[in-house]
Amino acid sequence: METEFGLIKRLQRKYSLEKIGDDCAVLPQNAKTDLVVTADLLIEDIDFRLDWTKPEFLGHKALAVSLSDIAAMGAAPVWSMLSIGVPEKIWKTDFVDKFYAGYFRLAKKFGVELVGGDVSKSPDKLVIDSVAAGETRKGKAVLRSTAKAGDAIFVTGKLGGAAAGLMLLEKGETYENSKYKKLIERQLKPNPQTEIGRILGENRVATSMIDLSDGLSGDLAHICELSQVGAKIFAEKIPVEPKIAVLETGKSKTGKRKPGLALALDGGEDFELLFTVAPKKIFQLEKLLAGHKISRIGEVTANAEIIELVTDKKIDVLRPEGFRHF
Repeated sequence: METEFGLIKRLQRKYSLEKIGDDCAVLPQNAKTDLVVTADLLIEDIDFRLDWTKPEFLGHKALAVSLSDIAAMGAAPVWSMLSIGVPEKIWKTDFVDKFYAGYFRLAKKFGVELVGGDVSKSPDKLVIDSVAAGETRKGKAVLRSTAKAGDAIFVTGKLGGAAAGLMLLEKGETYENSKYKKLIERQLKPNPQTEIGRILGENRVATSMIDLSDGLSGDLAHICELSQVGAKIFAEKIPVEPKIAVLETGKSKTGKRKPGLALALDGGEDFELLFTVAPKKIFQLEKLLAGHKISRIGEVTANAEIIELVTDKKIDVLRPEGFRHF
């Protein structure tokens, strides 16, 4: 079966879609700035379940996923548009008001103005379409296609927490009653790395960047494919969310891994940033982000589209196993 990424590639080739392929489309705005624009669709029972989340959390997440895309382009967010299709059974409750409260709380934090959208009735499922835009200096948006062999690979924050939260929800835990509230919150109410993305963009430090929505293995593969490079990453350097070590994580296709590593590599929805940096700019990077959590996990290689995972001196080829809609 064709994947969503396969469909996108086929449409790109068939219709010569040059502005597709990054977290956002880059559009000229004026002589000094470009506009980066993203659209994200959230479908009930595919991307979220109403019996797992709270309306305030869902409103937050609807904007957060788009702000994460903007951060990955090294841009500062400026405006958003939100369209929702609401079933009648939800419309009759206070759900929509609470949903917008969560949305506007996050929008206020980052100075994002809601400038439009649409509201309609849907047959039985809640549908959310989030569009957001950010600004960056002319020609300076950070792309996925500009990593170079020899660049260092970095990630922000801790990985695997959102996937662990999802696993807990799937096992029947609820946010209200769980002792792992922080993990479940990583899934239901993610925090976009807006400030780090803006800093990297303004200072032209990152050679490429992507947000970690599909999982480290999958999103690193996107950078490698579009930049025509490879990567070598080290298992012990990947910042696994420590709270998931006590949870059952299973095994990945590449064999036994330390607790939490499979979720960090393949789980997705952490909405952290994965970026590459030229060696000569690493000192500048560490100085700029001294107050933020970043981890150097490997390096870009010339072995195009091959990702190597080094674990206890053993090297495996890492296959993308992140989330796919189809």
